[in-house]
Formats: sequence, C-alpha cells, structure tokens
Amino acid sequence: MSSDLRLLSRRERQIMDILYRLCRATALQVMQEMGPEPPSYSTVRTLLGILEKKGHVRHEKEGHHYTYVPNTPAGEARYSALTHLMDTFFNGSASAVVSAIIDLKQDKLTAGEYEEILELVEKSRKEGQ
Repeated sequence: MSSDLRLLSRRERQIMDILYRLCRATALQVMQEMGPEPPSYSTVRTLLGILEKKGHVRHEKEGHHYTYVPNTPAGEARYSALTHLMDTFFNGSASAVVSAIIDLKQDKLTAGEYEEILELVEKSRKEGQ
C-alpha cells in the first residue's frame, strides 16, 4: 500500500470509503455522498488533493472534470483494515472476529450464510494441512 490508510483524518477516511464504494467519483459526487451536512465543494476538492498528495488516490481527466480513483485496490485496503481491526480489538484472534460477527448478525444470518461460513472454515482447514 502506498501509505497507511489508518492515518487519515475522519473526513479523509469518509472520502476514501465513498471512493471504494463507488469505485470512482468526481468531487461533486463525493460531496453528495457525504451525508446531510457535507463540507463545501472546495473543501472536498482540497481533501481530494491532500489524499492525492498522500498517494491514496489519483485523478483522471474526463471532459471538464476530474474523476478520482483509489490507488490501493479494494481487496488490499480491506485486508489491511481487517488486520488492523483484528489486532486492535481482538488480540489478533480470527476466531474472536468470526464469533463477534456471528453474535452481531445472529438473527440475520440465513441458513445459506451459515453453510457458507462452515464451507470457508473447512476449505481453510484443508488448505492449511
């Protein structure tokens, strides 16, 4: 990863979350996704510029607008964030993370999702041998 996503400000993190969700966006699209009280358009452009200087995003010129794209692939960012979460809140324990997810979603998990989790665990067990 070009630089650590964990070191971003709250607004920078919010913009990165939007860019990962949308895959690519203009400053106006980012601003519109920032909730009921977004910062000004110029503030969003400034934050995107800061994120670009930090190496988190790049821009592509499309007509009269810049479209911003994350530099770090979503899978890599997801892995980094999950590793940080697991180390910070679960003492590095994968089983504690899975247990927390199951507890959190207990009433919402379908039979198919439970089966998928079991299949993933079994697959991982077999590959680990």
